[in-house]
This record gives sequence, structure tokens and C-alpha cells, in this order.
Amino acid sequence: MDIYRRIGIVCRGIPRGRVATYGQIALLCGKPKNSRQVGYCLRQGLAGNVPAYKVVNSRGILSGASYFETFDMQKILLEEEGVRVLWTKEGWKVDLKIYGWRNTMEDAVYLAQLFDQAEEDG
Repeated sequence: MDIYRRIGIVCRGIPRGRVATYGQIALLCGKPKNSRQVGYCLRQGLAGNVPAYKVVNSRGILSGASYFETFDMQKILLEEEGVRVLWTKEGWKVDLKIYGWRNTMEDAVYLAQLFDQAEEDG
């Protein structure tokens, strides 16, 4: 299965009110060193309809603003899910300790099963 389909599956699995990092998504896709590819995929829309607004950089900074319709769209969508977004000197930021998706081994196994099922479905 191609990495972009995996990215889509993982992104659709991010729980409401949580965010994930580019690196975390790459790791869950089985490609731990491909966080930039995750960003490219989301920017180009290669993963299909996914909640790309839930993806932040490793410091919790909202780094994808230029890819949304308005500069504050990512912030607005996160706040609608109850994620607190604060302005810092680095830009808009979420607290990963509070809002970060703490995926479990069970989540990883489930995602692997979804990858296998998608592979079978073609």
C-alpha cells in the first residue's frame, strides 16, 4: 500500500479534540523518518479527505496555515473541537501534553489491520 493511503488512514483516526505530529503519523505509517513526506502529502491533498488541521509540528506549532483557505482556519477548526490554541513568539501553538494524541500499541495494531484490509480491497 502506498504511503499516502496509510497517511489518510492514520489522519482519519486522530480522535476528536486531539492533535498528532507529522513524525507521529509517519511512525504509525511504518515510515518513522518520513515526517516531511507527511507534510507534503497533506499539503498536496494526496491522502484524500482527511482532517489535516489536526496535524502540528513536533513542538505543537500550527505550521500548515498557508495550506488552508484562511491563515487562521486551522486554529478555528481546532478550537471548535475544544483544543486550546495560544499565541506564542513561535506562532499559534497547542500544548501536546494536554491535546496530543497518545496512541497506544493497540492503536498501532488496529491501524496495521486497516492497512492490510485496504491492501486486500485494492
